[in-house]
Amino acid sequence: MDLTAAQRDRACGSLLATAAGDALGAGYEFDPPCGPGTPIGMIGGGLGPFKPGEWTDDTSMAIAIAEVAATGADLRSEAALDRIVTRWLDWSHGAKDVGVQTRAVLSEAGRQGISSRTARQVSAAHHERTGRTAGNGSLMRTAPVALAYLDDEAGLVEAARSISELTHFDPDAGDACVLWCTAIRRAVLTGELDVRVGLEHLDEPRRQTWAERLDAAEAAQPSAFSSNNGWVVAALQGAWSAIATTPVPDDGPAKGVFRADHLRLALEAAVRGGGDTDTVAAIAGGLLGAVYGASAVPAQWRLLLQGWPGLRTRGLIQLVDRIIDKDAPAPFDYTYDGYPEARQVVAHPHDDKVWIGGVAALHHLPTGVDAVVSLCRVADGDIPPGTTQLDVRLIDREGRQSENPNLDFVLLDTVRAIEVLRAEGRTVFVHCVQAYSRTPTIAALYGARRQGIAIDDALADVRAVLRDAFPNGDFQEALRRLASG
Repeated sequence: MDLTAAQRDRACGSLLATAAGDALGAGYEFDPPCGPGTPIGMIGGGLGPFKPGEWTDDTSMAIAIAEVAATGADLRSEAALDRIVTRWLDWSHGAKDVGVQTRAVLSEAGRQGISSRTARQVSAAHHERTGRTAGNGSLMRTAPVALAYLDDEAGLVEAARSISELTHFDPDAGDACVLWCTAIRRAVLTGELDVRVGLEHLDEPRRQTWAERLDAAEAAQPSAFSSNNGWVVAALQGAWSAIATTPVPDDGPAKGVFRADHLRLALEAAVRGGGDTDTVAAIAGGLLGAVYGASAVPAQWRLLLQGWPGLRTRGLIQLVDRIIDKDAPAPFDYTYDGYPEARQVVAHPHDDKVWIGGVAALHHLPTGVDAVVSLCRVADGDIPPGTTQLDVRLIDREGRQSENPNLDFVLLDTVRAIEVLRAEGRTVFVHCVQAYSRTPTIAALYGARRQGIAIDDALADVRAVLRDAFPNGDFQEALRRLASG
């Protein structure tokens, strides 16, 4: 599909926020519920144990699906399903944690000769034998399925159920994946939060049963479902409860409060609910990211995210881009030829450990720079080895505010990330292409906060050292909204 910039941001957000919720909940897995004031962070630990910011099996299994989807394959085909289960089995051999039901199915299918056919047969036999195959393991990994069928809702419904049945044959698991995938698809395309949009794809009386389950989730806190949220129904209810019962803030840039904060607040609520915290938060993240976008995932989380198969935030975004583009080569020119200003780099007027400039300066950075904040797209090979790098989605097109739906949040969130990097003793380079609009915007907000001065004065100081800098009108208005507090 030919997605708008905002739709692409939301598509990327679905997988990114899945990983963020997963990593956020990892350190609290099977803890009891905790109070609303309890701080929640990417502390690591858990069943792995996992590093701070490291995702678990929830995201790893989703990535395996995403890798196949990124080739442009139809996930309903046996060839694609074969590749998915083969990748799952390979991953499981070295995984820190694998769900009991998933491991049982993959192990037995592997002994018989791994394929979608053997996995489905083992899954069905396990269901027939035990009647208990409605764990949450297929719902946790389902976000990439939605991304692969943004242009085909009927195909999405079929694929969601087929992939679920590879390890979880119970109809409840399939229903849950259908409901969540269709809600993600609707959110990516429209920005709307509607978890009931997929009810029409369920058979009666299951449609009524699930409607009642969703009603129950909206009438209770996530903790109400923690005692059995290993069950797919309770996991979905816990995730939806966290989303539905967490108030959506009103935008108040001067107070540093934004509608986009709902993503963070709801994921924290999912973790505070207790029980299978990483999975419930991963499920919630898939839908929240599809509503608010990757640009709403806090920079501090994006800096920490990491996991199998050696990816970080940047790799997750690239994977979604490949899904959307059906693995077609990106038509983007990362050389930025024709921009002589791209080589400039100067010290920030209010902090000599923050450097500001253009993209070409990445190849001749001042001594000591060990963190890079990129406000434009950069190629993997342009990132200096050994540096911490943060990609920031900030589109410089004046008058097209829909392309930056979380503009005020992104500006303040990025500056806060720079402040944290500086508090850690890092020397930071902040850049866009020419250091003309995006870089001075961030630099001015950073200076105003650091010095406690008016935003116009901070911007004037930045423009005195950064040649030809002039933030576009939308950015300047956002700066004044943020600085008014």
